[in-house]
Amino acid sequence: MLTIGQLAAYAGVTVRAVRHYHQIGLLPEPERDASGYRRYGPSAVVSLIKIRTLADAGVPLSQIGEMLDADATTFAEAVRRIDSRLRDEIERLETNRRQIAQLAAGDSLALPPEVTCYLDRLREIGASERMVQGERDGWILLAARWPDQVREWIPGKLAELEDPQTVRLYQLLSEIFDSDLLDDSRLAEAADIMACLAEQVHEAGEMNVAEEYDDLPHDLLDALAVEYDPRVQRLKDLMRERGWSGWNRMERLAEPPG
Repeated sequence: MLTIGQLAAYAGVTVRAVRHYHQIGLLPEPERDASGYRRYGPSAVVSLIKIRTLADAGVPLSQIGEMLDADATTFAEAVRRIDSRLRDEIERLETNRRQIAQLAAGDSLALPPEVTCYLDRLREIGASERMVQGERDGWILLAARWPDQVREWIPGKLAELEDPQTVRLYQLLSEIFDSDLLDDSRLAEAADIMACLAEQVHEAGEMNVAEEYDDLPHDLLDALAVEYDPRVQRLKDLMRERGWSGWNRMERLAEPPG
């Protein structure tokens, strides 16, 4: 009858696979004939085709032997369990695909669509890509701490972008952060605008974004800004000279430095 090579070729598997099936007890290994070769009959071919078909369908090798010996009812139940497992695996892979797509999308990674729209609006008003990336990372910190609230804050943030002073600030900071000047004279102009905007918020009695929540994210945002560009520290010093502390959340100093 068939040699192991002929058996493997007929069933569409490799000789190595046949030997593995022998080793784990899925396929009985015949005795050697008088010439010293193992010969396989038609029942071995049928068994191997069944094994290959089940393996190709995603059935674990550890379960194939049980299924080959099962009656119709037991076989159907085993198929149902395997189908359920494969369905769960497909859902997991689809979730992974969506996450990979978010990685490719850039801004939408770890951010709700409302924030993505806000970042697009920053680009429209002339903010540089580096500036937008800094904003994006800051919003990631906020969204991780307050995933539901960030959506509520975006309308107010978009409204701020209708203010010419705010637009000028983003454009000016973009120019500064895209330059190589360490002691940029434009920092003073940026500090003047920031102090003016902070004064308007203070006079209106408005609360800054997330002001009622804990301080840790604000501290992280301030630290992130300095990591993003060391010139932020110089800008914070200029703000203190104008009577304001902080970066993400401006607070009036009790007594402005003289």
